[in-house]
This record gives sequence, structure tokens and C-alpha cells, in this order.
Amino acid sequence: MATITLPYGAEPYQFAVSDHVLVEPPAVPAPASNPLRLARRALDLPIGGTRLDERVHADDRVVIIVSDDSRADPRATLIRALRERLPNVNLTVAIANGTHGPCEVEDLELAIDDGVRVVNHDCDDRASLVVIGQSRRGTPFAVHRCIAEADWVIATGCIRPHYFAGFGGGCKAVFPGLGGRTEIRRNHALKCEGGAQPGEVQDNPCRRDMEEVLEHLPGEAFLLNLVVDSHEYVHYAVAGDVVAAFRHGAELCRPLHQVAARPSTLIVASATLPVAASLYQASKIVAAVAGLLAPGGTLVLAAECGDGVGGVDVVNRAIYDIGLRPRLPTEHEILLVSSLTREVVEPTYCGWAPSVQAVLSQHPGQVPTIVPQAAELLVVRV
Repeated sequence: MATITLPYGAEPYQFAVSDHVLVEPPAVPAPASNPLRLARRALDLPIGGTRLDERVHADDRVVIIVSDDSRADPRATLIRALRERLPNVNLTVAIANGTHGPCEVEDLELAIDDGVRVVNHDCDDRASLVVIGQSRRGTPFAVHRCIAEADWVIATGCIRPHYFAGFGGGCKAVFPGLGGRTEIRRNHALKCEGGAQPGEVQDNPCRRDMEEVLEHLPGEAFLLNLVVDSHEYVHYAVAGDVVAAFRHGAELCRPLHQVAARPSTLIVASATLPVAASLYQASKIVAAVAGLLAPGGTLVLAAECGDGVGGVDVVNRAIYDIGLRPRLPTEHEILLVSSLTREVVEPTYCGWAPSVQAVLSQHPGQVPTIVPQAAELLVVRV
């Protein structure tokens, strides 16, 4: 009998199993340098353009976009690297909350100077939004007016797998990061189309639609992204043209996350915080392993969900019906092991389960496939 320890929430989750298949993150070399040094080097050697400090003028209106608290990014490091190059600009730091809602700014540990304007984006505050154009697929680009009024928009963040945009990072900081809710939903509806898959970039309709926002920005755009592995260690940094630098970073990211596994009728999957904080976020775990689930199979989602569900209608319709169901076999069962009560879970697309052990006992003779860190992996079915 083996004891399995899964990332789960504030504390890890343990259970015993006699036989199992473990899908672990790929073995990767230890990071060779610290994130600040990597970011500085990337800014010295931008992809698809000249150095940022040679193009930005004193008193230019510059917006640096950082991720919200749903991502474990070294925001202060990214801001510091940019501020070293841009000491005399009129700076705004904008938090790319997307549809998550405004976050607690203090929790982000931005380490910015007094006098720097901070925009805690609210996608439902229509007075703060301005439409700057429309994509060829018909997505209106309603974005926070701070970037519509900027001379420079600098997107920061980390490149890691994303279940329908291929990878996180790149233009996602701009849109949907600083977009309006209605317009973001219009873009996200494209995740039900072919190509909107983890690890797919070039032929991804959702990603390509997002990237068109760059064509409509009144000012210039620039990228500074870090490339992280499944344990959030930084291995590379890329800077320069938002699309070209991101594409290069995505290819550097791929081997840090890609693993192969066989289909299974019983899967237990989990992830660390902040993904495990709510069912809304933990649905990324389901997306990561959906292609492994055999017809009629059961997927056990182990996530503490200390922040709750995240909106029943949102997770059932926008997440499950549009984003997850098309990736899953027609016949399937998803059970949630969490801190939530049965009454809270049952209205969602998940069934409630008291423990992983209880589910395994109901499937005697089946060998579970266990996938820790699932949301950080690119799982290839073999």
C-alpha cells in the first residue's frame, strides 16, 4: 500500500492506494539564473524589435500590466526590471483581473514607488471601458481606458500551459486581462472550436482572436514574460514584440510541461494554489486531463476550493458546457473532493465525494491514474 500526497490547498491531501499509475511533471534541469537577471538579459536582447529604453521617451505615458492573484507571478521582479530601464516615465500599473473581479492590491506585493497610479481593473465598470476596435471574428475590444490613452502598453506575466489559449502570457494581459466582461465572453466562446487546446498557439482561434487587440492599440506594445516549469521555477525570459516574443517563449515552455500518458477509466487529479482555490479555477485541472479519460470513466478532482465555487452559472455554462464538455467523452463522471458541502457542490457540474479513498473503494479492481500538478502539465495521450 502506497501513500499518495497531492497538492490540494492550504495543506496537502493524502490517501492510500494499493496500485496506481503516477503521471509526474517532466524532469527538467534546475534553473540556471534568477528571474531578475533573466528579465534584464531579455530586455537587452528583445525579439522582433529594438530595446525598450531606446524607444520610450521621458514623460511618456506607460502602462505596465501585471497578473492578478489567481496567478503566482513574481510581479515585483518584472516591474523592477522595467523600471530600471524606464525611470522617468509617467507610469501606471494595471492589474489584469479579467472576469475575476478586482483583487486585494496589497496581496500582490507590487513594491512600486509612491505616486505610481494603480488600476485595479473591474470588467463590469463600463464607465472605465472604451471600445478601440473589433476583431475579424467579431469580438469587440472594450478595454480599460488607461491602455487606450497610453503611449506604451507593456504586458508582463508568466508563460505556462493554458487550457484553451494554448499558453498563458503574451497578449492575454491586455485582453482579456483588461477587457469588459461581455467582450471577454465573446472571445471565450471560441474555446469550443477546434484548435483551442492546451499547448496550441499558431492555429488556436481563441488566441488569434485575442492577439488582434494589438492592432487596435493607439500606442505601442511590448512584452516581458517569464517562462516557468510546473513547480513555478523560472527558466527563461523573453521580451520584445508581443506576438513574436510570446511564440518563442511558448516553444521554450513546452518541454518543461509535456508528459505522455495512457487513457484511463479512473483519474485522480489536483493542483496547487491558486488553481485549487475555487471550482472556477480548478476546472483547469479537468481540462488538462480531459483527453485521458476513457468513455464511461470517472475523474476525481481534488481541490480544497476554500474560496467556494466561483458562481454556479459561470462554472456550469461558461466553463463546463463550453470549455470542458467538448473535451470529455460523452459518458463521464466528475466528482469533487473539497472542503465544500454536498449542498454547495451538487448544483455544479461536479458530483460531491467525501474523500478520494471513498471513490476508490467504489471502483474495486480499477487502477487509478494519478495526476498531481495537472493544471501545469501538457498531457499527451498515447
